[in-house]
Amino acid sequence: MNFDEVISAVVRVVEAAGAAIMVLGGATAFLAAVPAVLRADTRQRAYEELRRNLGRAILLGLEVLIIADIIRTILVDPTPESVLVLGAIVVIRVLLSFSLEVEMDGIWPWSRWRLAATKSGKQNLE
Repeated sequence: MNFDEVISAVVRVVEAAGAAIMVLGGATAFLAAVPAVLRADTRQRAYEELRRNLGRAILLGLEVLIIADIIRTILVDPTPESVLVLGAIVVIRVLLSFSLEVEMDGIWPWSRWRLAATKSGKQNLE
């Protein structure tokens, strides 16, 4: 087995790990939500937790898939075209990750410090 074959095998394993993280994380999120969904008093919170946990699984899986793309581009096929394709893939996945994070948290990432300051100010008043 030569170097390219080994790296290609490593990339396939990393890609499989990224896909497995998303599938298993999604299944776990759904299974964890079932008991809470069945109870009327926890149904709304269960939905929010399901969305948050599902989003986390997707984000982690996307990060692992980006790692596979970087390894492939740097070690297997370092042509200018492959670097441009990698750049486009990374931009798309970063935008997807960003939108998922905003969807999960309900707040822009640059507004978190304001929310934290507001919460700490309220805690100091109590």
